[in-house]
Amino acid sequence: MNSHIRVRAAAMIINKNNEILLVEYEDENGVHYNIPGGGAEPGETIFEAVRREAMEEVSATVEVGDLVLVYEYEPVENQSKYGPQHSICLMFECTIPDGETAQMPEYPGLNQTDIKWIHLARLKDITLYPDIKEQILEFAWEKRSLPIIEESQLNIKIES
Repeated sequence: MNSHIRVRAAAMIINKNNEILLVEYEDENGVHYNIPGGGAEPGETIFEAVRREAMEEVSATVEVGDLVLVYEYEPVENQSKYGPQHSICLMFECTIPDGETAQMPEYPGLNQTDIKWIHLARLKDITLYPDIKEQILEFAWEKRSLPIIEESQLNIKIES
């Protein structure tokens, strides 16, 4: 039985040089980036999903830390811009153990062209799906968990 909401797990990996590890894709939308992550498999814990997805997409073992961001995508509220599947993505602060290096996987996913460490100051210069650059920067500078983010609210300016 398929769930009407897909549960995704993602690894937000920011190194000591203030760079975030992203997966690069090129398709009909051009070059764009994603945080390493994907859907949890049946019988898999969310932590297992984060570790598996990081290994599949950036060929690295990760240590999973705190939940830092929850992102909800509702197709009905967003003209199905990322497809028809309603999803919740749980993003965790992760680290790569000393001595290990992220690299392009031997068998990359469809349209995956590279993995890149992007300096946080350069986030504004790239296309990121979902477009949570502001939220990533807020987390990176303040090191605190963020509220649930709904795709339909991303374009609304939040007042301080």
